Amino acid sequence: MSAVIGTHTHVQTSDERILEKGTAYLSDVGMTGPYDGILGVDREAVLHKFLTTLPVRFEVAAGRTQLSAAIIDLDSKTGLAKKISRIQINDDKPLNMME
Repeated sequence: MSAVIGTHTHVQTSDERILEKGTAYLSDVGMTGPYDGILGVDREAVLHKFLTTLPVRFEVAAGRTQLSAAIIDLDSKTGLAKKISRIQINDDKPLNMME
């Protein structure tokens, strides 16, 4: 197995590592999309549903966005991971091609 990358909480974890048999691992790669809402959804709609328990149409939140991902270097012969790096691009951490 080259990699096991999870996601659920939508918040990028910092536990990336290479397991002893060469599998890259990251518990939660994070969310891609708007981050000024609640898990990418308009805040007011989520709060209305929570407070009233009535059905609400969820709309994608407006505002700033982010890209969360992982880059994995694999050995071309074995397919096993050599390195895993988290990346997160947003207004606070713009893409820097020089890194």
